[in-house]
Amino acid sequence: MSEIAVRILIVEDEEQIRRFLRLTLAAEGYEVHEAGSVARGLIEAGTRRPELIVVDLGLPDGDGVELIRELRLFTAAPVIVLSARSGEADKIAALDAGADDYLVKPFGAGELLARVRAQLRRHQQRTPAGATTIEFGDVRVDLVRRSVERAGVALHLTAIEYKLLTHLAAEPGRVITHQQLLKAIWGPGHAGDLHYVRVHMANLRKKVEADPSMPRHLVTEAGVGYRFVP
Repeated sequence: MSEIAVRILIVEDEEQIRRFLRLTLAAEGYEVHEAGSVARGLIEAGTRRPELIVVDLGLPDGDGVELIRELRLFTAAPVIVLSARSGEADKIAALDAGADDYLVKPFGAGELLARVRAQLRRHQQRTPAGATTIEFGDVRVDLVRRSVERAGVALHLTAIEYKLLTHLAAEPGRVITHQQLLKAIWGPGHAGDLHYVRVHMANLRKKVEADPSMPRHLVTEAGVGYRFVP
C-alpha cells in the first residue's frame, strides 16, 4: 500500500511562479493543489484540507493577510507566505494574522523545500495536549511540576521567563512576533512595551543557552520576534 502524499495548497496569482512552485513541490512527492485568488483559495482550503498552505500576499481580489485570517478560522495547517514585500511591517502583519513563516521573493527551490519540511515537522511535533515534558539540548521542562532543569541541575526561572519559554516551545519552528508574545504573556495593554520581551529573553537565554550570545534554541528573527528551535 503506497504512502498517502502530503497535500499542499498554493495560493498565487502569477502563473509562472505557480508553475515553478507546483513542479518543485510535486517533484518531492507532494500532492499539489492551486488557487489564483482569495476566494478560490478559501474554497480549495475548505474542500482539500491541505496539510500546508503557501500564500502570496498580492492577490487580485484581496490581500493575503486577510486570507490568512480567514484560514485561521477553520484550519491550523502551517501557512508559508511568499511575497515581494520585504519590509518588517509586512512580515509582522502576516505573522500576526497567523502565518507560520515568511519567504521573500525571489527565492530558490532549495530554501522553499527546507521551509516546507521544517513547517511540516513543526506541525507534527507540536507539544501534544497531554504532554508533560519539553526537552531541548540539555534542558528539560516539567510542565506538571513547572520546573526546569539543565544537565540535571534545577534552574530558577521567574514566572515571566517560564511563560516565555513554554509559549515559544509549544510552537517549535514557528516565528512568534513581539506583539503575540506581549499579548500572551503580559496582556493586551502592553502592545508598545517591546523592551519587556527583549530584557526577559536576554535573561532567559543566560539560563538555558550554552552560549547566550549565539543562541541555538531561542533564535531571534530580526525586527519581528523569536523562533524556538528544539
